Formats: sequence, structure tokens, C-alpha cells
Amino acid sequence: MRVVLAEDSLLLREGLVRLLEEADATVVAAVGDGAALVEAVDTHRPDVAVVDVRMPPTFTDEGLRAALEVRERWPSTGILVLSQYVEETYAGDLLAAGGGVGYLLKDRVSKLEELSDALTRVAEGGTVLDPEVVTALLTHRRRRDPVAALSPREREVLGLMAEGRTNTAIGRALVITQGGVEKHISSIFTKLGLVATGDDHRRVKAVLAWLRS
Repeated sequence: MRVVLAEDSLLLREGLVRLLEEADATVVAAVGDGAALVEAVDTHRPDVAVVDVRMPPTFTDEGLRAALEVRERWPSTGILVLSQYVEETYAGDLLAAGGGVGYLLKDRVSKLEELSDALTRVAEGGTVLDPEVVTALLTHRRRRDPVAALSPREREVLGLMAEGRTNTAIGRALVITQGGVEKHISSIFTKLGLVATGDDHRRVKAVLAWLRS
């Protein structure tokens, strides 16, 4: 898997390059600001762009804005945000752009297996969220939302789906059977009006409907 990395801290950037390579990724470019990220993606056309949110010159949302530009210009490029903080607005803006995105906290990417899995899921069009991001987004949801009809257990299932968990992993986390998980997911799709078609990725659409709420 080919990756472009954008991280303004030289020390952290070099550490992430080594970590990504140990996770079986090939880092084709490692840059320090948003403009350089867009240029690197244009040059190398990677499978995934790994991006920090806060970058020069103002250290607010330059990384996110660059990531959204990448998504607009090269929709097939996955976006994995690595942030020091849970930033609900930024996470929501990114995930509203569609599938193939992820948001993880930097201090949670020390396990190579988890990082490799996140890269793979994002590259394949899935959605990966840090559990703390999921909790923050749940807490800050607006009062009127399209998932108000979901039961508490269905919201738990949808939250785990947002983290990128498989049905098997959801069943283990909630101590319910595979059939029970499938029943909850089917109910979620029905309540959100996600009709099955050959092209729709309903799992991603369900997560996005929840995050936009």
C-alpha cells in the first residue's frame, strides 16, 4: 500500500514513517504542511493520505482542509487523520465527505496490527474511528437527528460500526450472537431508509447519517 504522510513535527513525522513502514505500507512522500500534501498526492497518487489536523501556518485546520481538497480532486484516495485531540467538528466535516476515511488519536496507533488494519479499511472505502471520537460525536449530536428512532442497543451497534468493527467483533463487544448483530444492523438500515441496491455501501451510509446528525 502506497501512503503519503503529512505531519509538521519532524521528529513525529520520522517516527510515523517508520511505524507505517513496519505496518507494511510504503511511504512515497512525507511532508510538513497542507499544500505540500496536495502536491505530493498529485505527484504520487497514493492509496491513502495520512494527515495531521493542525499544521502550519496557523495550526488550526490546515491539514483537514488539505485532506478535503484531496478527497475532492482524487476521490479514490483514502484519508486517515491522526490527531492529538478529539475535534468533533473536524471529524464530522471529514466523515461527511464520504467513505474511505478514518480519524484516530496519535497515542492509539502504537499497535502495528491496528494501524495496518485501519489503513486497509480506509483504502478499501471503509470508515475507521477512534472510540474516543465516537464517544465525542455521540455526546455532541444535535437534538434533532435522523437516528432518533434507533433503540439504545442499535445506537451501540452503530457506534461500533463507526469504529470499523466487523459483525463478529460487534457481537463479542456486546455479548450477542452473530444473528443478533445482523438483526440490529438490518433494523438500523430500515429505520434510516437505506434500501439495498447493487451499488450502495449501506454500512458506510449508516455511519455517515449518524455522524451528520
